[in-house]
Amino acid sequence: MIVAILQPSYIPWRGYFHQIALSDIFIFYDDVQYDKHGWRNRNRIKTPSGSRWLTIPVHSSGNVVEEIPINQIRIDWHKNWAESHCQIFNQVYKTAPFFPQYYPLISGFYQSKPDLLADFTIQTTIELARKIGINQTRFMRSSEIPRVTGKKTDRLIQILKSVGATGYISGPSARDYIEQEKFDAAGIPIEYMKYDYREYPQLFPPYDPQVSILDLLIMTGSEALSYIL
Repeated sequence: MIVAILQPSYIPWRGYFHQIALSDIFIFYDDVQYDKHGWRNRNRIKTPSGSRWLTIPVHSSGNVVEEIPINQIRIDWHKNWAESHCQIFNQVYKTAPFFPQYYPLISGFYQSKPDLLADFTIQTTIELARKIGINQTRFMRSSEIPRVTGKKTDRLIQILKSVGATGYISGPSARDYIEQEKFDAAGIPIEYMKYDYREYPQLFPPYDPQVSILDLLIMTGSEALSYIL
């Protein structure tokens, strides 16, 4: 049972979906502390003037938001960001080869308005994974797993044991803080990702490999998965 665990993010890049595709179970790590300047509520797309951030506004009071778990962060729907994001996609990608095919999917993301950020980002990620052709992976949330305690590596191992993991897929940067000896003691081998992807056609040179998965989907259509695996 191969498992990956990542914090939910807004329209993530293809490396995120690569981990999903390699996993039997993919766990959204939604009950850890929200990182205010991370990828939980924002991502980048390409535009004629360079890469641009798309950000979901969330309710906060100073830095208090940083002390709240991801699954308790609320979206600020009073700001007209959803319509703005749709308009930006339309303006930027209207000449992309598969934009007409996938724009209904994109615009549909913003029709429902869940209160919580994690509900929105997790659902859109699952929909995108299925649309790309990743159909075998089972999705879970860490907040759904009972009796998990501890911090950092200890907590990861408890989560993995609870779902019967026989292997763990991790991003390469985790080498700096994962306590390998604890995984060895638990009998759970770690496979570290290598993000070495071939280029795909993009609008607006130069090529940028780290933008949202939506760029890849709109540009390559049903071939998107072949640029991930």
